[in-house]
Amino acid sequence: MGKTENQKAWFFVLPVFVLVAFNALIPLMAVVNYSVQETFGNNVFFFEGLKWFEEVLHSDRFHASLLRQLAFTGTILAIEVPLGVAIALSMPRRGPWVSVCLVLMALPLLIPWNVVGAMWNIFALPDIGLLGRMLNGLGFNYNYTQQPFSAWATLIAMDVWHWTSLVVLLAYAGLSAIPDAYYQAAKIDGASSWAVLRHIQLPKMKRVLTIAILLRFMDSFNIYTEPFVLTGGGPGNTTTLLSIDLVKMALGQFDLGRAAAMSIVYFLIILLLSWIFYAAMTREEGRS
Repeated sequence: MGKTENQKAWFFVLPVFVLVAFNALIPLMAVVNYSVQETFGNNVFFFEGLKWFEEVLHSDRFHASLLRQLAFTGTILAIEVPLGVAIALSMPRRGPWVSVCLVLMALPLLIPWNVVGAMWNIFALPDIGLLGRMLNGLGFNYNYTQQPFSAWATLIAMDVWHWTSLVVLLAYAGLSAIPDAYYQAAKIDGASSWAVLRHIQLPKMKRVLTIAILLRFMDSFNIYTEPFVLTGGGPGNTTTLLSIDLVKMALGQFDLGRAAAMSIVYFLIILLLSWIFYAAMTREEGRS
């Protein structure tokens, strides 16, 4: 006879699910409401239909912000995932240094986002910052407040410093879960380090790397506090990512209808790209 599953656990999860759904649906309903209306103050609204969505989708400003966001997220993933795996592979598996390495890796994740932006803002100042003075002293013309390339390089370096640890910890957890029998068999067969990485370690880390890539993609695509504190979207609009542009439109210009429509399009883009990432990375598992 088949084992009967106990469904009573759902009653304990249901209150949390309802609370989270309530907290998510109420703001979403408000945004949808604003996205189809226009207001000139005094709590007077005029129905506009899909006008704001059409303007957002045909806006050069939105296209430029989206391209900057895609470039930032793509660069972040291309650096942090391989770097995180490499660091995890170099960390010890046994001994007292394991705890030391794990604590050091977790430290950047404990720092609040606004503090990270403020730290790097001071650290990278060309006149008084340690990084800025060092680079200029070495002969580099570095000024992230005036040079677009320097601003982008500083922004990416800040994110790599802050969030590579997350990939390291997840990859290390995946490596620690690999049984020693696999390594013993590879040693008997005379497999090289590259063969062990390709045929044992990477396949066994696939699920945790999928989680790491999804988390880093969603977080980097939503990033706001760090770049806003560091560069404010400048110089000019060179580091104005989608989130910064959205806040400028909603709070700076008080263009609530267009900003609400943009936020919904923003949300749908993240949802679609996350689904594409997940479907592509789990395709082989579904076939097996």
